[in-house]
Amino acid sequence: MRWSLATWMLLLTLLAGSDALAGEQAINPRTMPAIGTVDERFQSYNVEMVEVAGGRFWKPFAPERAETAAAAQSSSEHEMYAYRPPTDLANARVRKLAAALAPAYVRVSGTWANATYFADADAPPPAPPAGFDSVLTRAQWRGVVDFARAVDARLVTSFAVSPGSRDTAGVWQPDQARRLLAYTNSLGGRIAAVEYMNEPTLAAQNGAPAGYDAAAYGRDFRIFRRFLKKASPDTLLLGPGSVGESTSRAASGLNSADLLAASGRGIDRFSYHHYGTVSPRCGGRDRPDDALSEEWLSRTDKTLAFYRALRDQFEPGKPLWLTETADAACGGNRWDATFLDTFRYLDQLGRMARAGVQVVMHNTLAASDYGLLDEKSFEPRPNYWGALLWRRLMGRTVLDAGVSPEPGLHVYAHCLRGTRGGVSVLALNTSPDAPHTLSLPTASERYTLEATHLQDKSVRLNGDTLRLGVNDQLPAFTAVPAPAGAVTLAPASIMFLTVPTAGNRACR
Repeated sequence: MRWSLATWMLLLTLLAGSDALAGEQAINPRTMPAIGTVDERFQSYNVEMVEVAGGRFWKPFAPERAETAAAAQSSSEHEMYAYRPPTDLANARVRKLAAALAPAYVRVSGTWANATYFADADAPPPAPPAGFDSVLTRAQWRGVVDFARAVDARLVTSFAVSPGSRDTAGVWQPDQARRLLAYTNSLGGRIAAVEYMNEPTLAAQNGAPAGYDAAAYGRDFRIFRRFLKKASPDTLLLGPGSVGESTSRAASGLNSADLLAASGRGIDRFSYHHYGTVSPRCGGRDRPDDALSEEWLSRTDKTLAFYRALRDQFEPGKPLWLTETADAACGGNRWDATFLDTFRYLDQLGRMARAGVQVVMHNTLAASDYGLLDEKSFEPRPNYWGALLWRRLMGRTVLDAGVSPEPGLHVYAHCLRGTRGGVSVLALNTSPDAPHTLSLPTASERYTLEATHLQDKSVRLNGDTLRLGVNDQLPAFTAVPAPAGAVTLAPASIMFLTVPTAGNRACR
């Protein structure tokens, strides 16, 4: 039987004054020690280059189609991809919702960026030049720069590495990168950080020349590094931006250890990508029943451990950036547009902040099933509401919540954003049928996210369904006062607890 939040709160009231509930964990926001800080733009997002230029991207799942193993097996290219025109980054709703997540980084990259030609002319060519797959026009990139300025997002990107960007000997040339940097500067914009290419461990699939190996990567990366430090010395150099190695060797045969050894030291930030799985578009067979398991949620820890060890070996001390991540690669799983993935999204932010990762860039803002926004209507999905609560409540200073490991209960704490001495606690109950209880020595304010069914595409905050108002006005996030003592998390619910008067010295 599934009980509502109101039922659990009534049960708690009836038990008031009795002995502490079994499994109750005490936390004290006042004494939580600081364990680190994150970048002020920690919570960031991707807009894929193919969204900007237009092209074939991961096709959203049809709502009426049942997801089965057979369907996953029979996915054809037609079912995997669908053409999409360039995303309207001037759309008022998109800008309003993105600005609400500010400050952030917006990364315009992805697989398609590796073979995109920047047409640095008022009249772009009617077709991509030889060695490129798509064309990015001045107008499209100007739209990106305008968007970033309007929503307080700093630009991150990568450059073309396909055969068209190389000389007759196959050596990478900086002409395309130079033109894009110069045009950005001419618009009064700035590229804050760059990766040489998107996901070099998948070079064979991602647009690099046939036979591209670690030695060629090292040669080209050194050329790129020298170019960048001369052409745009204030732009951070990220690398290697690898993916797909924490459990198996990358599909292309390239691995980050060889790439880093070949390129030598000299990056500013150590970047990597993480997806816990692949969607049915690429053969995945995962079940939504597993999406709240400890094994599923901890996959992000395993990937971090893998790349942290490489960072320590090749670039010791460099800050870690997770520059592309979501539940599932290849456009996301069917449930990524539902409340179910909000647990993974917020839990990953909590884990990464606690582990010292400085920036986490969700893929995507508004494309396919893993977008924070629906790609057609730009309506917020449950993950967006979770993202907005994180942005408003979780500050840069990370605290030790002091909670003992307990299956189904995940607790993270930060200084409360904008409130001197205040503390914000994020608690997730990933158990679908059992409550969990926290005990606080002082009163707090509660923000509870829940849904009738885990795979609902709408979510309630303290009982009220979250939706945009007239003229896309964001709803008021009104807290429910919670007295000192036990606070119960209903099954499959997410709760932010804020204590503005905690007086935590680490938060001053």
